[in-house]
Amino acid sequence: MTTIQINSIIKVGDQQFQANLKAPIDISAPLHSGPNNIHAWYVGDVSFKAVENEHWIGDVNRGGAVNFRDIYFNPHGHGTHTECVGHISKENYTINQCLKEFFFLAQLVTIKPQTINDDQVITLAQVQQLNIEQHTQALVIRTMPNTEAKLTQNYSAKNPPYMQAEAVAHLVNAGINHLLVDLPSLDREQDEGKLAAHHVFWNYPQQTQSHRTITEFVYVPNDIEDALYLLNLQISPFENDAAPSKPLLFKLYHCDLDTV
Repeated sequence: MTTIQINSIIKVGDQQFQANLKAPIDISAPLHSGPNNIHAWYVGDVSFKAVENEHWIGDVNRGGAVNFRDIYFNPHGHGTHTECVGHISKENYTINQCLKEFFFLAQLVTIKPQTINDDQVITLAQVQQLNIEQHTQALVIRTMPNTEAKLTQNYSAKNPPYMQAEAVAHLVNAGINHLLVDLPSLDREQDEGKLAAHHVFWNYPQQTQSHRTITEFVYVPNDIEDALYLLNLQISPFENDAAPSKPLLFKLYHCDLDTV
């Protein structure tokens, strides 16, 4: 079997990195038919169902020639998804129109939300303590505790962790244009529809920053170290405010361009 390694050279300021594009770290959550998926916002189960009528069925195991299934899911309520400002805007922004670049310098950080009253919150003080590397465009936040239970968690009516709007504003001021979290939302589950963190991130409606994206429901295993990565943010080309996505991280290695 032939092994192929595809390397990319990434220049960041006066630094140079190498990434093996054949060694991705997938931080998306897969979707299955049935209840064993991430759930939020009171949506029902994901459903994969064979198309059938009186003449034909799209299921090989039931006599069909091919598998041919309808899939029911909600982009915000099931699995890893990436959203644009269209999630909160009166204007019809779509993720397929807003996201035009797909590779970014990303930093992975791990944060344990603080307890404030009965809430678990990522605070301004916590993000101020992060050493965000210069030129970082995307931030991936892994929250603690972190187990594989996140892949099947039903967050509805659970008041899951969220971010202070001031914390999000700090990240925007630090140059973060793409924010990836393992949470169902940046905002509190019940916040009277304010969605303050979302509004701050996109600066909507004052000076809308439509190139920025939020990706929710990622899952980063514990053995992936906090560091800089090359992020490939892949989306399904839905003309909708959000779409299923598959963010991939590639480990970066310092290198001298003259020796590559």
